Amino acid sequence: MDEFLQRALLGGFGVALATGPLGAFIVWRRMAYFGDTLAHSGLLGVVLGTVLHTNPQLGVVATCLGVALALVLLQRQRRLATDTLLGILAHATLSLGLVTLAFMETVRVDLVSYLFGDILAINTADLYWIWGGGALALAALIGLWRPLLAITVHEELAQVEGVAVFPVRLAFMLLIAIVIAVAMKVVGILLITSLLIIPAATARRFAHSPESMAALASLLGGAAVGLGLWASLRWDTPAGPSVVVAATALFALSSVVPGRARRSF
Repeated sequence: MDEFLQRALLGGFGVALATGPLGAFIVWRRMAYFGDTLAHSGLLGVVLGTVLHTNPQLGVVATCLGVALALVLLQRQRRLATDTLLGILAHATLSLGLVTLAFMETVRVDLVSYLFGDILAINTADLYWIWGGGALALAALIGLWRPLLAITVHEELAQVEGVAVFPVRLAFMLLIAIVIAVAMKVVGILLITSLLIIPAATARRFAHSPESMAALASLLGGAAVGLGLWASLRWDTPAGPSVVVAATALFALSSVVPGRARRSF
């Protein structure tokens, strides 16, 4: 097996391992549009990281966290619905990133690779970032698992029982930002949300507990990476979108396979 393909598989599996459990919470909390908003703001983070001569992934994390904080503050005014605010932030940050990029005449940025991913171009440094960032996100998620699950089931009851709702929600947003920065190289800014929600949505039909759904989502994400890379090499298709198509095919296949009875999670 060629070295570039080994690195692509390792990088893709690392991303799938991180996106599975986090995607499960996004599905449970019905936050797909929120994840999409953060992903769109990732391009602005890439541009800011380039302008400031720092790691683009760190720019993505900082920008996503800033957008999450802005959303929390805007939600308090209660004049606009949350989905409206998400739509405004998503398109505003994406457009601002593109406009800023247009003014950077002396800087060349491979926009296509950031938008749709370039998993076959993953290098050793990217692997360290993917696995290091993914391990950090998973470790933090394990620590937050019980309080985050509590506010997912019933936020008001969790608050009465002493769960610090706002810090937990803020930490969860930060984890989403980290995983978006980690996954950016694999499937790109425009397709990250699909890798977060499709394997988790597929796993939901067959899981018997929240923990099993999170684990199964990671396994399905890894399978989608393997199938997508195989299809990309077999038919010379874009690797990132091929991974998403493979995840979608697994979801479609799961819909015709008998699953478990509907559960509360």
